[in-house]
Amino acid sequence: MPKKVTTTLQGARRLAVVKQHLAGKRPNKPDSDDILEVTRSLGCLQLDPISAVAPSHLIVLWSRLGVFDTSELDKLLWSEKKLFEYWAHQASIVLMEDYPLHYYMMRGYPDVFLKALGPVWRLRVKKWLGANSDLRNYVLTELKQKGPLLSRQFEDKTRAKSRGFGWSSWSGVSRMLAHLFFKGEVMVVGRQGKQKLWDISERFLPNWVSKRELSEQEVEYEAVQRSLRALGTANESELSWHFLRGRYRNLKDTLKQLEAESKIQTVDFADGPVGKGVRYIHSEDIPLLDELDSDRWESRVSLLSPFDNLFCDRARTQLLFNFDYTIEIYTPQSKRRYGYYVLPILRGDTFIGRMDPLMDRKNAKLIIKAVYAERHAPKDKDTSREIRDSVEQLSEFLGAKEVLYSRKVPKFWQSHLH
Repeated sequence: MPKKVTTTLQGARRLAVVKQHLAGKRPNKPDSDDILEVTRSLGCLQLDPISAVAPSHLIVLWSRLGVFDTSELDKLLWSEKKLFEYWAHQASIVLMEDYPLHYYMMRGYPDVFLKALGPVWRLRVKKWLGANSDLRNYVLTELKQKGPLLSRQFEDKTRAKSRGFGWSSWSGVSRMLAHLFFKGEVMVVGRQGKQKLWDISERFLPNWVSKRELSEQEVEYEAVQRSLRALGTANESELSWHFLRGRYRNLKDTLKQLEAESKIQTVDFADGPVGKGVRYIHSEDIPLLDELDSDRWESRVSLLSPFDNLFCDRARTQLLFNFDYTIEIYTPQSKRRYGYYVLPILRGDTFIGRMDPLMDRKNAKLIIKAVYAERHAPKDKDTSREIRDSVEQLSEFLGAKEVLYSRKVPKFWQSHLH
């Protein structure tokens, strides 16, 4: 029988931070291998179109790698094809080596999708697809004959032919592309700015890609372990929210099987229970817990994207880190507490503050509109300097020539943030 695993709340936080590549030294000259390693550990890089600072996936990589050449990421996506865009816990960049995990959803879409959407939504999608088979054929034919194409390049053609096909606007094409994307029949094969370049999958997929048809049980067996390893420790609810979010339909059974095979183990907390339900750790990560109490734990300051994998589960973030974070992008300006695109400030295993930055690309300036400290944040000059250093690194990554701070900075951090 496996030895009982015990840790502390701090141990769980540190493990989560280490597994997310947010502790220790960053690579000296990050390259494509480093990008792949981070993506492999995280499982996915969430895509989001808002670029008040930079697109979220770039900030997520920068937080872990420091200043890196974004053309390396483009190369991995569009020429080497080791990464591709699909749906993980949201629209994401995922690993081509994980194609069989995603291929399961492609084959079963719309039945295999988010549990929360329910049978009514699935029936609606099936009806719409059935009623628009001509549109499907048209989109696929256009791509086969003329692709790759931007979605707007369908717009002119479809408006001219709308009567013949029985659909009146480009929104039908956009909707069809989305469903064909989920079904794996079309893929994003490039981008022009924020516009997606579409093509049929069979033309874009590399010849080495595996289309192994995994069963639902096989997908869960692998994906649950990937989720757990990315999180460090997790309960059932947290696992369901990570990586293949909303698609673990047999989670209880999968956890029982993994525990019976000693792939995962339950973990207790010396300072009292953490949340509801049993918490698990992957057996391969148990040795790491001992290292985190030693001198091998290296703390650093990181500025994180609002969509960062470390705290995409707000309930978990509150539970483990005692950090309450809400994205205020869609909150009316008058009701925002902190700002439009606020980056949490992580120091070691503790969230110590938040920052409201804006990248002025026209004038090549990074504007720090406000910095806020958490109630128990350290007030020393070293912390202020570490935050400044992180801002300077972000500035370099964004190509800013100057950093401008407003006066909205805690007094005890103003020695370096001015």
